[in-house]
Amino acid sequence: MVSANKQKFFFFYSNNKDVIIRPNSIEHAYLAVLNEDLISANKIFFSIDSPRAKWGRVLVSVLKGYIENYPSYFQIRNFLEIDLDFLLKNEKLDYVEQLLGALEFFSGINQETYKFTARVMYENNLLSAAYNYMQKSKETYYNDAELHFMLARYFIRVHDYELAYFYINECLNFIPDYYPAILMKQKIDELGIC
Repeated sequence: MVSANKQKFFFFYSNNKDVIIRPNSIEHAYLAVLNEDLISANKIFFSIDSPRAKWGRVLVSVLKGYIENYPSYFQIRNFLEIDLDFLLKNEKLDYVEQLLGALEFFSGINQETYKFTARVMYENNLLSAAYNYMQKSKETYYNDAELHFMLARYFIRVHDYELAYFYINECLNFIPDYYPAILMKQKIDELGIC
C-alpha cells in the first residue's frame, strides 16, 4: 500500500495537511507515481473512467519509457503542464526527463506542447530551459500570440527590453486587443528604453 508522508511531497496545495487521499482515487494514483510504484499507479488509472485517468495511463507509459497509450490533443493541453510542474516540484527528475523525452512526439499531436513546457520551466525559474522551449515552440507555431507574450515576459526578466518590445509587438500583431500585452507594452513604453 502506498503511504503519504505529507511533509515530503507537493500535491498541488501550499499546505498538504488537509489533503485527503482516498484508496483507488486519482490522488492515490499520483501518490503511487511519487512513490515510484508505476504498476499500482497504472492499475488505479485503469480502474477509473475519467479524462484525467486516461491521461494518467499515458503518463505512466511515458514514465516507463515507452508509449503504450497515445494522448489526445486535449489531454496534452489539459494535463501535460500540470503534471510536469508536479514532477518538478516533487524533484522526480528522472520522470521529468522521461516526460521531456516525449515532447517531440506530443508536439506532433498538439503544436502547443513546447509552449506548455516553457511555461512550466519559466514558473520554476529554469529560465534557460524555458527560453529553449520557447524557441522550439516558435519553430513549431510562430503565430501563437501567447508565445510572443511569454517571450516578452522572459526578455523583460533578463533585462533585454529591446527584444521584449519586439515580442510584445509581435503578440499584438496577432491579437491587437490582448489586454495583458497592451499593459506590458505600456510599461515598456513608460521605461523609455525602446
